[in-house]
Amino acid sequence: MFVKKSAKNQGFTIIEVLIVLAIAGLIMLIVFLAVPALQRNSRNTQAKNEAASMLGALNEFMNNNNGKLPAVGVSTTGGTNDASKVFASAKFTNVTALTIEAQAGTTAPTSTTDVLRLGAKCTSATGSTVTPLGAARQVALLYMIEDSAGTLVACQES
Repeated sequence: MFVKKSAKNQGFTIIEVLIVLAIAGLIMLIVFLAVPALQRNSRNTQAKNEAASMLGALNEFMNNNNGKLPAVGVSTTGGTNDASKVFASAKFTNVTALTIEAQAGTTAPTSTTDVLRLGAKCTSATGSTVTPLGAARQVALLYMIEDSAGTLVACQES
């Protein structure tokens, strides 16, 4: 009266395991491709925010000094010169120094420095060619961002 049940194989087939591994691999690939772009966008946003903060500090400097622009030829974060006063007025995480240049200046920004160019803007990737600004703007703040390939692009203006 006892009926013998046939033994049924329990577990996963090799096809099922391979399908799960393939799906997991696709998910990992998507994540690894997306993370660097997200990090790059975050760094670029931070650079733009710091540039806006720097311009706010410049406006504050000009308001506190009867509309006077910062003196040119200074490049330091310490001391009491105009660059240090503008730089100290803003909060930064990546930018470590500010250079203030006249219209003929040729310093290009780096990944950790900004250039405040008085009376001119950058028209080349190296910062060596400048163009006078119109009457609407007195200064251009040059900073760096990363392009889609991850290389730094010089002379983004704010």
